[in-house]
Parts: sequence; structure tokens; C-alpha cells
Amino acid sequence: MAFARSRPVTSNQTGIHADLDARVSRYRDTDFRRPPAGHSLKALRTVEAARAAYQGMPVILDSGCGTGDSTRALAEQHPGHLVLGIDRSLARLSRERAPLPANARLVRGNLMDLYPMMAETGWHLDRHYLLYPNPYPKAAHLSRRWHGSPVFPAMLALGGTLELRTNWEIYAKEFLQALTAHHRDAVLAPLDIDAAPLTPFEKKYHVSGHRLYRVLAHNP
Repeated sequence: MAFARSRPVTSNQTGIHADLDARVSRYRDTDFRRPPAGHSLKALRTVEAARAAYQGMPVILDSGCGTGDSTRALAEQHPGHLVLGIDRSLARLSRERAPLPANARLVRGNLMDLYPMMAETGWHLDRHYLLYPNPYPKAAHLSRRWHGSPVFPAMLALGGTLELRTNWEIYAKEFLQALTAHHRDAVLAPLDIDAAPLTPFEKKYHVSGHRLYRVLAHNP
């Protein structure tokens, strides 16, 4: 079975990155600003219009939603929520899939721009999922991980229950430590997906015998 041959994450890191605390502290105490790209402004208008059309519905954000399979699953599980799936890849979003539920929308956008803009315009999420978290396992790529990036504070400012899933334990531990540095209550636990995996990644890693991890944080 092809799913059973997924390779485990390999890295030149053997533990939490030595620079993590300094990186998180620097970005926590500074205001990250860069001019958003034109396509990011367009994406913001799109998600703002969706929120306005479903006024009164709590919002779930599926960040880095890939082909949107997880967005569909979340919308089916939470029919009383507006579920927004955002991904920067048009190719992934354009893959033919079953129709989305009426309470789901897929949007092409760069979250590095969208997180700060959404925070500045007063978004408050009910739930926020990071289900396709490319961990960038090379130690030199810490800044490419969400918790090592300058937009991490803006991500947290969106509030709600934040959930990250991964098959790389170091990535999960780093995310937990970064949340703690921001005074967020969070827990790391094994992820049992036998009942209903949300993404194809979870399914293939599980079938391949990988351990899966979940970090769950409750933001104000």
C-alpha cells in the first residue's frame, strides 16, 4: 500500500531549537509590519465579504488548507460555523473535489500578510486549525515555522481555540514552548485519528506507523 511507505521526518535538530526563545521574544516584543501584496489585499476583501455574508456565525479558520479536504470535513462537523480554508497555492485549491458544504469557503491567500491584516481589522476566531504544518525540519529554517516567524503574535491575536497537528514531535514541542512564552494555556498530546482523520496527511502518516501529535491552546 503506497500510504504505508511515508518517510518519517529527518532533521539535523535533536531537540528544541537553541534560538527559539530568543526568536519568539523578539517578535513578541516588536510590531511586525510590511506592505501587503496586492493579491493579499484582494484575499482580505474576499474573506471579509464571506464573513459579512454569514454575519453572526462563529468562524473557523483552516490555515494552509491544501486541497480543502480538511475545510470540507470541518464544515460538515460544524454546520453552525463559517469555515474558511486559506492556502497560497492555486494549484492545490483548484484540484477537483466534491462540492463544499454551504458554510465553507476556499480562498487563495498568503497568511504571512493575512494574519496581521485580520488581526488589525478585529477578527476573532472561534477555532483555528494548522493541519498542514510543513515543519521545515532543517535547523536553519526556524524562521519558516509558524512559531518562529514574525507573524506568530498576529496569529495568536486572532483568538479562539488553536490546534496544530504534526508527525514531528520536535515541531510540536517548539510550538508548545512558543505558546507558553506568550502566556497561553496549551497542552501537547498524542493524536488518535482512528475514527476520522481530517487530512490525507494524517491518514498516510498513521497508516505508515508514524506517531502523531496535537497541540491544543485556548486563546482569549
